[in-house]
Amino acid sequence: MTEDVNTLETDTETDTESELDRVRSRHTLEQQLEAVLIVADEPLSAVALATATNRPVREVKRAVAALIADYDGGADGEPRGFELREVAGGFRFYVRASLDPVIADFVQQQSPAKLSQAALETLAVIAYRQPISRGAIASIRAVGVDSVVRTLVGRGLITEVGQDPETGAFLYGTTDELLRHLGIGSIEELPPISPLLDDGSDGFDAEGLHAAPSPVPSLDDAERSDA
Repeated sequence: MTEDVNTLETDTETDTESELDRVRSRHTLEQQLEAVLIVADEPLSAVALATATNRPVREVKRAVAALIADYDGGADGEPRGFELREVAGGFRFYVRASLDPVIADFVQQQSPAKLSQAALETLAVIAYRQPISRGAIASIRAVGVDSVVRTLVGRGLITEVGQDPETGAFLYGTTDELLRHLGIGSIEELPPISPLLDDGSDGFDAEGLHAAPSPVPSLDDAERSDA
């Protein structure tokens, strides 16, 4: 019986590998790189791309350079609406900078009227602990935050502001768009956290912010009126 199970597992693995080999043989390296890059949440290094496509790093670097040139319009063509940009030692697709106003208008039209409770909580953590990584946010909230962070970036309320020098993780901070929604001129005008907590604790360890003399609307109230 054990031998039959092992044989079945081996056959399944062989079938999977054969299908992967067939797919790779039917598509160019450039197509494979595009497929991998389009689903990546973080910039991918040439080594990571080489591992994903099972090709030598030097070939991957040549293919990436060819893709960048193609998207930029090459010798005679028009630039695409997106670009393949090298950031933090890796490659990732971005909207072409000249089209940022178009995307901002689209996001504003498509955005829901109100943020979810999870998004509001994540936004509060970022506002008081910025710059902060997704891992640190998840640790504070004790839940995964990848999709929520993407939503907040899409709404223009937070943005990447740097990288952790030790882990290389992207750090997030709030934007001027959030300040506009809240009706304040600086993030320093946010109220202290402790009065908002039931247990009277000091809130986030690295709050480091002080309340302004005048009252400031809460995140929830501001989102209801402006989002």
